[in-house]
Amino acid sequence: MNIAMIGSGYVGLVSGACLADFGHRVTCVDVDEQKVAALQSARIPIYEPGLDRLVADNVAADRLFFTTELAPAVAEADVVFIAVGTPSRRGDGHADLSFVHAAARSIAGALRGFTVVVTKSTVPLGTGDDVERIMGEANPEADFAVASNPEFLREGAAIDDFKRPDRIVIGTQDERARTVMAEVYRPLYLNQAPILFTSRRTAEMIKYAANAFLATKITFINEVADLCEQAGADVQEVARGIGLDKRIGPKFLNAGPGYGGSCFPKDTLAFVKTAQDLGTPLRLVETTVAVNDQRKRAMARKVVAACGGAVRGKRIAIFGLTFKPNTDDMREAPSIAIIQALLDQGAHITAYDPEGMDAARAYFAQIDYAQNAYDAAADADCVVIVTEWNEFRSLDFERLKAIMATPVLVDLRNIYRPKDVERLGFAYASLGRPNGID
Repeated sequence: MNIAMIGSGYVGLVSGACLADFGHRVTCVDVDEQKVAALQSARIPIYEPGLDRLVADNVAADRLFFTTELAPAVAEADVVFIAVGTPSRRGDGHADLSFVHAAARSIAGALRGFTVVVTKSTVPLGTGDDVERIMGEANPEADFAVASNPEFLREGAAIDDFKRPDRIVIGTQDERARTVMAEVYRPLYLNQAPILFTSRRTAEMIKYAANAFLATKITFINEVADLCEQAGADVQEVARGIGLDKRIGPKFLNAGPGYGGSCFPKDTLAFVKTAQDLGTPLRLVETTVAVNDQRKRAMARKVVAACGGAVRGKRIAIFGLTFKPNTDDMREAPSIAIIQALLDQGAHITAYDPEGMDAARAYFAQIDYAQNAYDAAADADCVVIVTEWNEFRSLDFERLKAIMATPVLVDLRNIYRPKDVERLGFAYASLGRPNGID
């Protein structure tokens, strides 16, 4: 099939490359000329494991193309995916749909023959209706159907998520569109990936509800971690104990400094705003958003406490800047709030992240950046593990102790066992665990 992917950001690029790998002919469209030129040369503007090879292979096979010209790509397409950004709208927290609406108008004018237009971007309830109306007004003669096909990609594991999904959600009640979308995902039949066909509005709701539920699960275990610290319990054992219940499950029950990234923060906020507008407030999600925002800065207070109650003039080494491992995404990362709070209290910051330092410089030009973890820790009064990159899971503590000014470790991802670290002469703080336990 001929597919046009409007938007070559994270979702559009991963989705386009995977669809090309299925054997479809995919043209990714983007207004950024420099990005398109880079992609045409198989240079990837984001870090996602395996994506560079996937793009290069499919470009070489003449299945994947990149262009700034929307009209020719849409005119040849059987399916057009809208995968543009939907950031939080400044001032009120609603999703900014201006890019989606602009794409819909441009697509409408370029259609040739029946085409399925699919919202892949994360959009609020009713956006598919808006896209259909906008396109109909822009080109009353156009023959098209609008469907919703939300993405469920985890940064750092997006290719595997696309090719081996838990489910594929397609929102359409148009039989022609249903037949076309089934053909798009036919290569996944061998993997027995369940396809859920539903209404467009229901598909839009599924995406927001899924992200809100996962964000709530993260926030729940973080609050339990705080309680465990006061009660002398171990949050990791608590998480294991409840996660073994099949009704709950073990995923997203790791205590940490709060969720971040491109999805959960903006999607939970947009979900809350949509519910408020419809007169059915989501109190649980509202609380989740508020607690998560407060938690990030609270992690800085934990660092200050570990440093004896003050950090003015002290050097703090930050291990990990991105919101999660295996990505270079700094959007809403907990490290941002933590670093800013420590700077506000007079600390000097040296940071290291395997992939995120270029992006971090846009947030913090005034801190130091190191070439590796040990350079960051040199002369530090405290090391703070913020992101659980694999290389931080097997640190040489003898080496760290020798180069640090004071052997203090704040482990915001509970990577290490307190007794092991303390035995090596470190003052150690983690989340939801009493020190000295195995």
